[in-house]
Amino acid sequence: MADNPNPNVDLPETASPEAKPKKKGIKRRIFLAGSALVVGGGIFGVWWSDSSAKARGKALIGGEGKQAFGSVMTIAEDDTVTVYSPHIDFGQGSQTALGQMLADELDADWDKVRIEQAPADFAFANSALAKGFLPTMTGDFAAGLIPDAVIGMMARAMPLMITGGSSAVRFTGEVAMRRTGAAVRAALLAEAADRLGVPVSELTAGESLVTHAKSGKSLRYGELAAGAAGRSLERDPVLKSRDQWKLIGQPVVRRDIPSKVDGSAVYGIDFTLPDMRVATIAAAPVRGGKLESVDEAPALAVKGVEKVVKLPDAVIVVAKGYWQAKKGLEALSPKFSDGGHAAVSTPAIYAAQGKLMAGGKADAEGGSGDVDGAFGAAGAKLVEAEYRVPFLHHAMMEPFALTGHFKDGTLHLWGGMQDPLTTRTKAAKAAGLEVDKVVFTPMIMGGGFGRRFPDLVEIIDQVAVLAKQVPYPVKLVWSREEELTHGTYRPQSSARLKASLKDGQITAMRIDYAQSGNAEGEVPFIYNLPATSRRHFAYQSNQIDGPWRSVNATQLGFYTESFMDELAQAAGEDPYRFRRKHLAEGSRHVAVLDAVAKRAGWGSPLPVGTGRGIAIVESFGTIVAEVIEASVRDDGSPKVLKAYAVVDCGTTINPLNADAQIMGGLIMGLSSAIGEAVTLEKGAVVQSNFGDYPILRLADAPPAVDVHFIESGAQTGGIGEPGLPPASPALANALAAATGKRIRNLPLLTQAKA
Repeated sequence: MADNPNPNVDLPETASPEAKPKKKGIKRRIFLAGSALVVGGGIFGVWWSDSSAKARGKALIGGEGKQAFGSVMTIAEDDTVTVYSPHIDFGQGSQTALGQMLADELDADWDKVRIEQAPADFAFANSALAKGFLPTMTGDFAAGLIPDAVIGMMARAMPLMITGGSSAVRFTGEVAMRRTGAAVRAALLAEAADRLGVPVSELTAGESLVTHAKSGKSLRYGELAAGAAGRSLERDPVLKSRDQWKLIGQPVVRRDIPSKVDGSAVYGIDFTLPDMRVATIAAAPVRGGKLESVDEAPALAVKGVEKVVKLPDAVIVVAKGYWQAKKGLEALSPKFSDGGHAAVSTPAIYAAQGKLMAGGKADAEGGSGDVDGAFGAAGAKLVEAEYRVPFLHHAMMEPFALTGHFKDGTLHLWGGMQDPLTTRTKAAKAAGLEVDKVVFTPMIMGGGFGRRFPDLVEIIDQVAVLAKQVPYPVKLVWSREEELTHGTYRPQSSARLKASLKDGQITAMRIDYAQSGNAEGEVPFIYNLPATSRRHFAYQSNQIDGPWRSVNATQLGFYTESFMDELAQAAGEDPYRFRRKHLAEGSRHVAVLDAVAKRAGWGSPLPVGTGRGIAIVESFGTIVAEVIEASVRDDGSPKVLKAYAVVDCGTTINPLNADAQIMGGLIMGLSSAIGEAVTLEKGAVVQSNFGDYPILRLADAPPAVDVHFIESGAQTGGIGEPGLPPASPALANALAAATGKRIRNLPLLTQAKA
């Protein structure tokens, strides 16, 4: 058995690796994969493999009448440009943004640009992500020394094709799409120059045409594509400057919306095949428990039920339709063990985390300066506070549904996952097959937020095993209840914060937090203080914790920004101005903070019983500040009245979509702060559906959200996740201003009832 990361909670001796909690370590995987390649493969082998992968990518997307340029795009004879996105669509709109970025550099006619999902093939491993993450692992200088071919090999070895981490635009868009578009444009111009017998300098490109103004001649991209595809593309093409952009920065309507509105879009749960069977599942209520016994007869007596499949920790019923399978499952009375986790509960986890922090032995620490010295200095005023946040579920609108069909020695899979290549490798291992005997067709997803990373969920293994036992295509559907009670939750977390004040200035701050996963280095500490320390205390329950929208920025944002208000109060200062003087003068952070305060009318009078709260968090390379105005209803529940957000993501690629993403993140942050919590009793999750896991309703959302972007020109940051972290502390700060009561534990509704 592996070492238990938390001695207070027993892990099951026989648990599979997937049953044990773990985190997705993208950066570490890149580093290890790269080291193995350089040591074991040699540069020649790496270059050869990279060349082979590019050839395979071209073969998969190219064909009669269209020319492929790497594994990124094709140009057809009729001038149609098809962009292949390695990122899955689950409503974030990144595919349209990626198309904009490539088409702008290509000078393509946007009406002739199509965007498709890239195949789940290793030739489409996303080296742009590997390149984007590398500087944080090796430093900018060292990362710059690694050849692109080696980075591509690393991406395939991991394998890397994730959708998450707000990485699509800032990494894939900037590294792959813009550069490919610019390089192909240069190749088209060179091909046209040869055909027309003129210098490239006399040619211009635009709207999928290359034009020679002096002669009045022009050539379509479709005419030039075959010749351009035979040329070597520039490795580091010159990109357009901001004043040359035509599509980047424009509010282009998303390409995925029409099919979702008219119902023609097919999600994993919609997918059907001839003779397909449908299955549903009940796993051990206590994670880590095992199936002890089950009488199959009651399920088999239900009309339409054809098979009962037993797994080590679950039972599956297969039928001709979902309703029959569900009825068959309800007829069963399986007995499960608790895996030794009966003593695990929400209060017990908080108590254990408090004990860990009190012990003072952190497993990771970041910061600088003499914190303890500042705390002990003469005249220092010490302020301390403890905070807690619960497990949070992703609450996807589409529960898990994955279809499998084992035929002629090959396992075919259809569904929505955030990492198609890892889905293939995981399914191959579970089915006992070579990975080239698994074909996965990625589909759009009805939500994700980190829930659909394949190395954190069991459904892939379940379908791989199930498909080999059923002689038909079979779709396994998790019920809402199953999906909620067997989630991969945002960690339950506790924190202790301490700071010293002198002459109205923070002289030192320490943030101790206990949870699974280490956030140090992932979430920047933005304040300019003489001494800081952020210490992580590793704790693991019997649950599988995983990335949730904005990952650890949501917890640390709530802790830090709520505490900043407490410090402002202790210093007798305004929360906005107190923050401002602890940020670097002239910084992007100050600009964002000033802008949101101005837009929200900070300092202007408010009705009695209404409070205004502010918070600022940097995550995924983007700075977001938010102001919330809120009051308290008669029953003690919060009422959000107004919301403001100011964002500096460097460059806003698509303002329409960026606005929606920030607004969606803010609303999700408010929802999680107000009512969402996954709690445990006797090792099992208590909540089972939206009745006891309440999502913010339209009537409780702010009537309008004012979103403003600052175009700073800084390196492009993420947009899908950074809107969330400031919402919960801004709301808590607003309620404290309105009521005088500081809320340190979430969700807020539990405090209202206390």
